[in-house]
Amino acid sequence: MNTASVHTVLGGGRLLAAISTSIVAILRENYGRGPMKAKTYAVDDMIVVVMRASGYTPLEQTLIDNDQDGGDRVVAMRHEFQLLVADRYKRAVEELTGRNVVAFLSQAHVDPDVTIEVFFVDGPLPGFDIMEGVERDAARQAIKMALAGAAAV
Repeated sequence: MNTASVHTVLGGGRLLAAISTSIVAILRENYGRGPMKAKTYAVDDMIVVVMRASGYTPLEQTLIDNDQDGGDRVVAMRHEFQLLVADRYKRAVEELTGRNVVAFLSQAHVDPDVTIEVFFVDGPLPGFDIMEGVERDAARQAIKMALAGAAAV
């Protein structure tokens, strides 16, 4: 993958905004709509895209409003969708960062309407260290544990 030129052009907030824009574009292309808010965070080798208020399709809203398990069904349906587009998401992140995605996690929540896409890449992104030394490793572990807890909800 020859993405070094893209990676050197985009850094900091521009890189994060480009990742948000790419992920939202994939959603819009497939759902016909996207989130009201999307923001990307990066720490070391981890990239987290948080999307809020994506809105529901009429089918999803009907399930949520009229079925006791409708919210769970919508989350399951959205999870299946994320699995189908995972390769496109990963490709977009790889092209923008110049790094290989080694793991991808996705979680949706109905109320409030929040979706997170988490990408782990094959090395730290320059300029996105949270801290140096042992404190950095402890912070990374705490973030990973928090994400694991969110996925269990």
